[in-house]
Amino acid sequence: MTMTMFTLAELVGAMRAAAGENEESSLDGEILEVRFADLGYDSLAIMETIARIERERGVSLPEDLAAVATPKEFITAVNACLGEGTPVA
Repeated sequence: MTMTMFTLAELVGAMRAAAGENEESSLDGEILEVRFADLGYDSLAIMETIARIERERGVSLPEDLAAVATPKEFITAVNACLGEGTPVA
């Protein structure tokens, strides 16, 4: 059974639900190449996002996923785990 592709919109929703949104930065717009730290998300926020995605998708993701730097890298890694290739949006 193939799962649907993980998208930027799904990542943004999971990030907002897990850790909120920093008032000084926005998750709207072109954020694929922006570092999570520059978006105001630390490693704990990313771990919470990963846990939320795991619950919502019913999958197990690797712990080293928290070390990726940008949303594009995160989406690519999640889709590799899901067997869906590498989308960017």
